[in-house]
Amino acid sequence: MELPIFKYNPNAYKLDIIVQENIVCECCGEKREYRYDGPFYAEEEIEDICPWCIKDGKASEKFDGEFQDSASVDDVENESAIIEVSQRTPGFCAIQQENWLAHCEDLCAFIGYAKPELVKPIIDDLIEDIEYSGFDVDEVVKSLKKKELDGYVFQCLHCGKHRIYFDD
Repeated sequence: MELPIFKYNPNAYKLDIIVQENIVCECCGEKREYRYDGPFYAEEEIEDICPWCIKDGKASEKFDGEFQDSASVDDVENESAIIEVSQRTPGFCAIQQENWLAHCEDLCAFIGYAKPELVKPIIDDLIEDIEYSGFDVDEVVKSLKKKELDGYVFQCLHCGKHRIYFDD
């Protein structure tokens, strides 16, 4: 069975948000070779969810949970995007409450944790978000190298612009 691809989190496997591990999925009851290793906001604690139950929305529906707090997404009028991110997309781990960024009236794709090798080539795209956060651009790169600052990088699905936000 082919692994599902997630529009708003295309690097979920590369970022170890979904890891290769033998489990019995608590949602579908199937033996699977992949397990979700990210946030899931539900009343009961769920350990083993497969990517297929995330993609088709079964996990969210069965456990009345969200992979991303729908109240913590940028303000967009695209309700289907909010549902897709909160109920059918693997979330990512942040130090504080995760925030899903938007651009071009749609939610962006989460592409990775802000490391210097990811940020440096796209720094021009990020300047506005960095300055809005109250940081100096040069200091951000230095702080990321020293692992003194955690950031989360997104990319617009329409125009390709990159965005960033920080836990500080």
